[in-house]
Amino acid sequence: MGEVFISLLNGVHFLVLLSVALSLVLRSESANVTYDRRALVIDGRRRLLISGSIHYPRSTPEMWPGLIEKSKDGGLDVIETYVFWNLHEPVQGQYDFAEEKDLVKFVKTVAKAGLFVHLRIGPYVCAEWNFGGFPLWLHFVPGIKFRTDNEPFKREMGRFTAKIVDMMRDEMLFASQGGPIILTQIENEYGNVQSSYGPAAKAYVNWAASMAVSQGTGVPWVMCQQADAPDPIINTCNGFYCDQFSPNSARKPKMWTENWSGWFLMFGGAAPRRPVEDLAFAVARFFQRGGTFQNYYMYHGGTNFGRTTGGPFIATSYDYDAPIDEYGICRQPKWGHLRDLHKAIKLCEGALLASDPSYTSLGPYLEAHTYKTGTGTCAVFLANIDSTRDAVVTFNGNSYKLPAWSVSILPDCKTVVFNSAQINSQAVSMEMRRMSLPVEKSTGAVESSQTLQPVWSSIDEVVGVPESNLLSAEGLLEQINTTADSSDYLWYSNSIDITGDEPFLMNKSQAILHVESLGHVLHAFVNGEITGSGFGSADNAKITLEKTITLVQGRNIIDFLSATVGLQNYGAFFEQKGAGMTGPVKLKGNNETRDLSSGRWRYQIGLKGEELGLYKGSSGQWSSLSSSSVNKPLVWYKTTFESPGGDVPIAMDFTGMGKGEAWVNGRSLGRFWPAYLAPPTGCTDSCNYRGGYRPDKCAFNCGKPSQSLYHVPRSFLRKDGNVMVLFEEIGGDPTRISLATRQPGNLCSHVSQLHPSPVHAWHSDLTLRGKSRGAVLRLECPHQDQIIASIEFASFGTPTGKCGSFNLGDCHSENSLAIVKKGCVGMRSCSLDVSSGYFGDPCEGVVKSLAVEAACM
Repeated sequence: MGEVFISLLNGVHFLVLLSVALSLVLRSESANVTYDRRALVIDGRRRLLISGSIHYPRSTPEMWPGLIEKSKDGGLDVIETYVFWNLHEPVQGQYDFAEEKDLVKFVKTVAKAGLFVHLRIGPYVCAEWNFGGFPLWLHFVPGIKFRTDNEPFKREMGRFTAKIVDMMRDEMLFASQGGPIILTQIENEYGNVQSSYGPAAKAYVNWAASMAVSQGTGVPWVMCQQADAPDPIINTCNGFYCDQFSPNSARKPKMWTENWSGWFLMFGGAAPRRPVEDLAFAVARFFQRGGTFQNYYMYHGGTNFGRTTGGPFIATSYDYDAPIDEYGICRQPKWGHLRDLHKAIKLCEGALLASDPSYTSLGPYLEAHTYKTGTGTCAVFLANIDSTRDAVVTFNGNSYKLPAWSVSILPDCKTVVFNSAQINSQAVSMEMRRMSLPVEKSTGAVESSQTLQPVWSSIDEVVGVPESNLLSAEGLLEQINTTADSSDYLWYSNSIDITGDEPFLMNKSQAILHVESLGHVLHAFVNGEITGSGFGSADNAKITLEKTITLVQGRNIIDFLSATVGLQNYGAFFEQKGAGMTGPVKLKGNNETRDLSSGRWRYQIGLKGEELGLYKGSSGQWSSLSSSSVNKPLVWYKTTFESPGGDVPIAMDFTGMGKGEAWVNGRSLGRFWPAYLAPPTGCTDSCNYRGGYRPDKCAFNCGKPSQSLYHVPRSFLRKDGNVMVLFEEIGGDPTRISLATRQPGNLCSHVSQLHPSPVHAWHSDLTLRGKSRGAVLRLECPHQDQIIASIEFASFGTPTGKCGSFNLGDCHSENSLAIVKKGCVGMRSCSLDVSSGYFGDPCEGVVKSLAVEAACM
């Protein structure tokens, strides 16, 4: 039995290597990419394609090869990415494609791995990206109106699209030139907002389609969420489920450009997650019902470095609960379960692409879709779409158990190789191991700050607007039009002379300050002292601030610091969404009111520290940190630290800080805001994957900071002398900051006798398949130099619980622990038959399972 199993594995590995070799050979010459009603057609062959989104600026060039290789190992054929206009053309006519903006390098890295590329040029991207990917200068083009039949907008959109197409063409990157790009996208989810633009919308859609096709890329173009996409543009689906989607022409294939693998994190929100059982169910249903191209959004989400987040209120982490996490580590069991799903679907490829399915009802909420070829190849998908009840069905004379909300895949119409609700892949608990910031002694030796504390210094940010500032206006200015988003911050300043006899005063010195702002954050200062703050939320960015203030006789300076937290990225006319203190601004008391709104205001764009470049850490004005500089607003902090050894991913834990931005060696880690807590309710420890998913269904982390850990890519660091600078906006204690390394913890797996055999062991030869092992539990240490050192738990019977908290059930084989130790300890990986023949039968007539938790070292 073992020899047969090994031979099957070798056979599978040979086929994989052969497939890679053939793809590389084919990629060296131009490929003809077209489509028909069933699939994309590459060089005359229909292709079933699994894709995943990785956005090049949300990681680093040093991370790209590893991310792409893990995507390939996970069964992907295609990497999908947006092109971010505001990243590449921050100033009109001035382009930037350096470092993480090197789009050509990213595409070539994908090609080197033997994968295809779907290039979503847009150039509107949404993507929870600042201003939807549009550069702010576009907002100031005379006569412009975004995303409609407007000549200035079409001129600029067409110019940038042509720029990207020409770059790709010059580098021979389209499949028609022998490159990896097989698909391109113009516009993005316009159909969701199209009705708001009236009759001009249709003319715009037709123009965008014509403009794209005229680029002559030699590959198909798509428009997602665009039901009226004109030929030859393919309209595609985005959403949590797209099995019900149909393209707008019988000549076009059924394609899914965004299968949301989780959801994005908001400052002030709980952390979303999507169970892999539901995600696998959605994918299997899509292919069951005729789909042939499916993309995970995201496969690796990454990080919103700098000020790239949109929203507003999108957090810096863009982890998205993706199969590869923010730090570049495979999220298990999500990555592994989807890998097995992809293998199972690929086993059906010949039948899926050769014919349309025949549908059979097997009972209420029970379905079978069968694909057959003229040569006798057959594949079937059995689905139970009931969200509560398991079922047993009979198909072709055989009996199959279908858990609720699941799909079983039978590549020969007889044998189940995969069920979306039954996970064979192991789970790996990830740990953030915190340590104090490593610092350097004068001798050069690195010690933990348990014995040597980091040295912090600080500079106070200047409050208000200097008299010498020349920017002033009658009335209140909208923030985005004033700053052009060159900074998060805009100062508003006014003054009022008080004699003590003003009718709006209470007790001759007090008044109620009433301020209204479009958002997103507002701080009020009276005579240089902070008197109140307010902030909006993702649901409502507007702020109304009322505070009782004390005024002095004579001149009083009233300053406001308004801050944005990423600009709007979605919705009709989103570019018209304003920010800042638009008023009114009033002083109230004793039934009288003084309106300051229409007076003359002075303004300062950005912070003084930004102007001085304090984020670089090189200014000589820093002073040693004193207690008076801690937990106060508007302070810059700086320290140095050493890079921790090894190559594990690292993060900064900003617990203890309020809100601001952080830089390491001049590179922005993004906005931090650990003071903004998620709501105390609405989360769950145990998520039921059954039934339709929504972003708040399986949330966790309630009552805690939405984000406290911030990724620091290794490429941002030097070996020693790293400089970290923080701007703290509302008050925090930098001495509480710690460093964390992201490392795998224990391995866990829980497999029942009803689970199918490992999909890689399936063989179409009946004589070999009859000798398969049945259900198998497999464990493997994450790193090649590790071995399984101990077994923390093992039970064959009816164990309960989950990883980290398994418990013995009423039925338990006393041999479990000894057998698992013998088969696994000292090995990097091990496989265990989930059978009574292997463990004995502690309770006849009961379906049993094997649960194991192991530790590697």
